Amino acid sequence: MKIVISLGGSLIVPNEIDYNFLKNFKKSLAKIKKDNKVIIVTGGGSIARKYIEALRKDKLSEERCSLIGIKVTKLNAMFLSNFLDENKTIPDSLEEVKKHLKKSNVVVCGALGYHPDMTSDGDSAMIARYLHADIFINMTNVKGLFDKDPRKFKNAKFISEISFSDFMKISNKIKYRAGQHFVLDQSAAKIINRYKVKTAILQGIENLEKAISGKRFIGTIIR
Repeated sequence: MKIVISLGGSLIVPNEIDYNFLKNFKKSLAKIKKDNKVIIVTGGGSIARKYIEALRKDKLSEERCSLIGIKVTKLNAMFLSNFLDENKTIPDSLEEVKKHLKKSNVVVCGALGYHPDMTSDGDSAMIARYLHADIFINMTNVKGLFDKDPRKFKNAKFISEISFSDFMKISNKIKYRAGQHFVLDQSAAKIINRYKVKTAILQGIENLEKAISGKRFIGTIIR
């Protein structure tokens, strides 16, 4: 199988580097990569958002804010690739990702470059489409998709399965901003809807392993 994992930056560095999570992720990846090709795309997380919010206070453009966010995703990718002992150079394009994948079963990258309204989630979805991945998995710090933000609304309802078109409707309600925080953003939603990329949103390594092996998992499936 070909698997694309969008790994939220806030999983790597919630406040400080989460060594225990990374150690367990590495152990899990060692099993997964034996029979699969895995592309891991790192997000910018809270670090990127802090930089971006500071720049917004100084009235910098959304493009420049996005460029800072992209740099943070690449820093996270470089850190993670070294932690996992995988690729030592970070791909900057779809072609480079594909080239790396011919040499190894695991490739780690960050956002691929600046395009208006594009994000690391969007790049992850584009990679999944480009490589004809069997599944695109978004690993985040909530258990899946809710009808509204569960951190703000106690009555938020969990959605275990949703169609591409219905997911687009939810995603379209949110206005794009660099560094935004949503389980899977608009740029990714457009790609998975257009190309019908099977997608899972989940939390935790156990659910990751279950989703890859085709078992029932706690999370959201989009198809």
